[in-house]
Amino acid sequence: MTALTIRLDDLSDPRIAAFLNEHLADMRATSPPESVHALDLDRLRQPDIRFFSLWMDQGTPDEQLAGTGAIKRLDAQHGELKSMRTRASVRRQGLGRRLLQHLLTEARSMGLSRLSLETGTEPYFAPAQALYEAHGFVDCAPFADYRLDPHSRYMTLAL
Repeated sequence: MTALTIRLDDLSDPRIAAFLNEHLADMRATSPPESVHALDLDRLRQPDIRFFSLWMDQGTPDEQLAGTGAIKRLDAQHGELKSMRTRASVRRQGLGRRLLQHLLTEARSMGLSRLSLETGTEPYFAPAQALYEAHGFVDCAPFADYRLDPHSRYMTLAL
């Protein structure tokens, strides 16, 4: 059986850099440049962001980075879900759901009462949208610095 570990991460592992570069490449391949809102490594290292990594079989020779997710504090009560991703080779195994549940618990422990996100509208993003909807996220207006964009879908959840 595969052991899973989710940890608050300092983004120092080079495997995370490679994983996030793959994420950015996918976002750039599926959305116009002005509609790509994924953060690079430096932008994820800000004090208002808590970054988490999901590992399979951590500490063993088979250890694998399986996913990432972050919470960006927008204000005292409102946060944004960022960099939510699972490795393509392990999708459809419930890891995204497990990571999202962890992030929701973390958001509540941070004292947030609302968590929002931006995701794409192209078919590539349908599984992510379904995951968010299954956890109670609903459509909302653009928030923070976002603007109306036909390539972006904005969702929010009262915690």
